[in-house]
Amino acid sequence: MPMADRIQRRLTEALAPVHLDLEDETHKHNVPPGSESHWKVVVVSEAFAGKRLVHRQRAVYGALKQELADGIHALSMKTLTPEEWAEQGGAHTTPPCLGGSKAEG
Repeated sequence: MPMADRIQRRLTEALAPVHLDLEDETHKHNVPPGSESHWKVVVVSEAFAGKRLVHRQRAVYGALKQELADGIHALSMKTLTPEEWAEQGGAHTTPPCLGGSKAEG
């Protein structure tokens, strides 16, 4: 099963998100062909209500425990409640990979 499907399934089961964006950023990095190792996720869920950022991130990491063990090297995340998403919304950007980026500097 592709990593994107695994990530979506795990996060949906664990957090019942009202909004979920997944982006495979592996192509931006110097990794072997076929790798699915660098991901960006935006998770909007009521499960984050009243929780501090560290607890939200732990929930995502916990949901993706197996995927992290199976090859996810980098995971950038934005975790919001529906209310925060309505207020903030917008794009979630990630910094370039240092030492392995394919981008010319």
